[in-house]
Amino acid sequence: MRQLSFALATLILLGSSLTTAAPPATQCGLPFHAPCHEHVPRPWRRLSDAIIRKVWGLPVKQHAFPGAGDEPVGASGPTGKLLARYGQDIVMRFTIHTAEEASALAAATDVLFLDVWEFNDNWVDIRLSKDVVPSLLGLLPASLQTSHVALMQDLDLAQAIFDSYPSPPSTQSHGDRSFTPTLRTSSSAENIFFQDYQPLSVITPWMNLMASMFTTHVRRINVGISYEGRDIPALRVGVHPTNNDEPSQPRKTILLTGGSHAREWISTSTVNYVAWSLITSYGKYPTITRLLESFDFIFVPTLNPDGYVYSWETDRLWRKNRQPTSLRFCRGVDLDRTYPFQWDGASTQGNPCSESFAGDAPFDGVEAKRFADWARNETENNNVNIVGFLDLHSYSQQVLYPYSYTCHAEPPTLEDLEELAHGLAKAIRVSRKGQPYKVTSACEGNVAITKNPKDGKEERVHLPRIESGGGSALDWFYHELRVKHAYQIKLRDTGSYGFLLPKENIVPTGIEVLDAVLYLGRYMLGEVGMMEGEAAEKEAEEANPFTQAHSEDTHIVGPQNETVEEEVDDEDESSRELRRRRKR
Repeated sequence: MRQLSFALATLILLGSSLTTAAPPATQCGLPFHAPCHEHVPRPWRRLSDAIIRKVWGLPVKQHAFPGAGDEPVGASGPTGKLLARYGQDIVMRFTIHTAEEASALAAATDVLFLDVWEFNDNWVDIRLSKDVVPSLLGLLPASLQTSHVALMQDLDLAQAIFDSYPSPPSTQSHGDRSFTPTLRTSSSAENIFFQDYQPLSVITPWMNLMASMFTTHVRRINVGISYEGRDIPALRVGVHPTNNDEPSQPRKTILLTGGSHAREWISTSTVNYVAWSLITSYGKYPTITRLLESFDFIFVPTLNPDGYVYSWETDRLWRKNRQPTSLRFCRGVDLDRTYPFQWDGASTQGNPCSESFAGDAPFDGVEAKRFADWARNETENNNVNIVGFLDLHSYSQQVLYPYSYTCHAEPPTLEDLEELAHGLAKAIRVSRKGQPYKVTSACEGNVAITKNPKDGKEERVHLPRIESGGGSALDWFYHELRVKHAYQIKLRDTGSYGFLLPKENIVPTGIEVLDAVLYLGRYMLGEVGMMEGEAAEKEAEEANPFTQAHSEDTHIVGPQNETVEEEVDDEDESSRELRRRRKR
C-alpha cells in the first residue's frame, strides 16, 4: 500500500497537466520586452517616486547603492523577467539602538512604501530598490546613515528567487523554466515530495492522495473559499473511538496552519511535512499512534491560496491576498492583521499599498473571515474542542505566544504559555542539535539593551514597533476562541536567506517542527514537562521516528551545501527577562 502511494505521488509530480511556471524568461532586446539587465519600475512605484521627489526636493536621477554590480549572470542564474523585476532590488539590515531611530525608520518605510521583511532584537530587514536607498537615508537620522549592511546585493536576491523554484531536468534548456519537478535520488524515497517547494497545483492532488490512501485516519476537508474562488484545503488526521456506549466528548483538536503570507513557502512545506510524517507513522510508532487516537490534527498548508498561486506565477515575494482595495494598482490585505480582536486598521487604512494593510474594517480579509467562521462553527456545532493552534511563518526562528497587539496586557495563562513555549523551543533544538529558537511574546518587536544607572544591570527596553501587531490570528484564536495553547512559530532562518530559504532546508525544518508538534501533544497528555539536558534529548529521540535518518543536520544549508553557523544559547536574554518578571 505504501509503495503504491508513493508511486501515485510520483505520477502527480510528473503529470503533464501541471503547468504552473516560475517566471518565464524573456528574449533580450526584442520589441515589447525589457533588456535583460534593465530595471522597469512598477506603475505605482513610478508614481510614488515622483511624489517623493516632489515633496522632498530630490533629484530625478539618483546614485545607485554603493557597490552594486551589473555583471551578467550565467545560464544557471536568473534571466529575463526575474532580472527585470528583482535585479535592482537589495535587502538591507539596519541596526537600531534608540526609540527615535526606530520611529524614524518606521516613518520612512511608510512614506516610501518599502517592504519590511522582519524586525527583531536590534535589527530591521528591508527590501528596496537600489535607487531608493538615497531617498531612504535622506529621511533617517545621522546615527542610521552608516548603521546598516546589505544582506543581499549584486543580484543575490534575483539568484535566491531563481534557486527557490523547482530545478528543471538536466535535459531541459535553461531558457525554459516551466515547472517540472526533478525526481532526484535521496536517502529516503518517501521524501521525494519535499525535495522542492511545490505549487498549489501539486499540493492539492497530493492532499487528495493522502486522504484516498489512508482512509482509516485521514480526511480531506476545506476550511473556506478564497476571494478568487479557490478552496482552502486541509487534512483532518485522527482516529476516533468506536465505543458507542459512552457519551461522545468534544474531540480535542490541534490546528497547524501555514501560508497566511504567500511568499513564506517554507511554512506551507512544513505543514505538509508534519502532516505526512503523522499520516505515514500511524500504527508503526507508539507515540504517534497514541497522539492520533487522542487528538484530531488539522493541517492547513496555505490559508492564502490566491496569494500563493500569485507568488508562483507572477511575483515570488508577494505577501498579501489578492482582493481589490480602494487603489486599483494596490491589491491585497494582510491576512494576519485583519482579525477583529484588537484590530489596528487605522495605522494602515490610508495606505492600501502597505505590505501590512489590515483592510478597511475588521475581517476585511476574505480568507481570514471564512477560516475563522469555519473554526467557530466547528467548536459550536460539530463537537470540536480546539486545544492547540500553531501558526507557522518565516523567518527569524522564534516561538511567539500571545499577545501580539500589545506588551502592556498580559494573557491570563502567561505562565503556562511561557512554560510550553520553552518546551517547544527545546524540543526543536535538543533532539538532533537543531536550530536555536528564541522564545518571547509576539508583541515584542525591536529592543535596546541599556544599563540601569542604579545597579549597572542590563535591561531590555521595548522600542516602537516598525508595524502594528494588532488583528493577528494568534490573538484571535487565543482570546476569542479560547485556545489555551496558541503560538506563532517563525521558522528558519535569521536573515541569510530570509523568505527565500534554500530548498535543502525543507526536510530539516519539517523535522524541527515535527519535534515541536510531538512535544505539544505529549505535553497536553501530561506525559512531559520542562526537562533538561540528556533526559529531554532522550525523550525527543524516542518520540520522533525520523530522528536517526536526519541526525546529521545542525546548520542552515545553502544552495551549494554551504552552511551558515547559528549561535546557540540555551536561554536568551528575553527568556531570562520573562523569568525575572514572573518571579517578581
